[in-house]
Amino acid sequence: MKKSSNNSVSRILSSDGVRSFGSSIICILIGLLIGFIIMLFSSLSLKDADPLAGLGVLFSGPFTALKPVKELGNMIFYTVPLIFTSLSVAIAYKTGLFNIGAPGQFLMGTMAALLVALNINSIGNTTQGVLVWILAVVLSIVAGMAWGLIPGALKAFFGINEVIISIMTNWIAANIFTWVFSTDSLSHLVNSNSGKSGYLITTTLTGNGTPDLGLGALTGNSYLDIGIFLAIIIAVLCWLLMNKTTLGFSMRACGLNRFSAKYAGINDKVNMLFSMGLAGALAGLGGALYYLHPGIEIQFKSVYQSLPDYGFSGIAGAFLANCNPIGAVFASLFIRYINASGSNLTNAGYNRYFADIIIAVIIYLAGFSNFFKDLFLKFRRGEKRDKEAGELFKKILVHGIEPKGGNK
Repeated sequence: MKKSSNNSVSRILSSDGVRSFGSSIICILIGLLIGFIIMLFSSLSLKDADPLAGLGVLFSGPFTALKPVKELGNMIFYTVPLIFTSLSVAIAYKTGLFNIGAPGQFLMGTMAALLVALNINSIGNTTQGVLVWILAVVLSIVAGMAWGLIPGALKAFFGINEVIISIMTNWIAANIFTWVFSTDSLSHLVNSNSGKSGYLITTTLTGNGTPDLGLGALTGNSYLDIGIFLAIIIAVLCWLLMNKTTLGFSMRACGLNRFSAKYAGINDKVNMLFSMGLAGALAGLGGALYYLHPGIEIQFKSVYQSLPDYGFSGIAGAFLANCNPIGAVFASLFIRYINASGSNLTNAGYNRYFADIIIAVIIYLAGFSNFFKDLFLKFRRGEKRDKEAGELFKKILVHGIEPKGGNK
């Protein structure tokens, strides 16, 4: 019984999921250690800087704010689009594709959602507001999927590198976004009464915002809404797709070796198209859920100048989670948790950019996650070999049993 129990524990410790989790934890711990060392050396030149207090602020996250419950709610809200872009990158990567086009897909999903949600007035009609919101979300998924299929199709049928195409489609999407909302026919969507230039109205004025079911009031009037539940549900569905279905197996097979998968009868082109389409849909949905919130506004005139950070931060979330869909939820929450403490680092004598430096170090180390996974597996195998050798040596001493092969 004891031997069976030990074997079960050994199998669990050697499983890919546990090794992935362990490698992510190692990346985080090393990143925090390096961040502490940076703060330690910086304290030599910064007056009143306290590295231990700074590390404490980082661990405290949003709980160091004056209104911690509200900050926690906002942190979770800002995590939602990051979860979706992380899932977008992770799904594509599992199929052997690097979806660097998430920013463009994010924008196209946002544009489709806002064109619907800001053009229909549902004030005073809650049922209509929910239906319009659902329509906006569905169209954001379609728009993101269509934009993701462009690099997917060019890669599948013409072998063109998806990274190059994705970079181009990112900037095309950014320019389309600014151009569409700058047209005279949509001038009524410009928030000219805010005293700011180039901003669109929000769903506050149309009543088509994302429902919060009282979550905002429950967390001190934060931005928290149902988006976090949708993100968790979709992450679980993505995990089930990739690990428990035939389609998911064929996608992962293409990711491991496209040519071997093709030789085994798997249609690599269909899998690449589906993967990039799904990746685009996820990124588009993330953009919609972010900007459909009544409290979030967008400066449409500057979109063509800079791509949304969420698109690129999704790469960090995906790789920190070893491209595991469920892990992407926790990785995104961790990134936002550290970010939430950034503005409070001034209490320890540092500016908020130290939090960004630490996150950057952790993400850089996430590139070595496979190294840590393989190292852990080698350690487990070596431990098993040492144990077997010890048992054999014990038998030889006690019973005089010769090893196999007749060598004494």
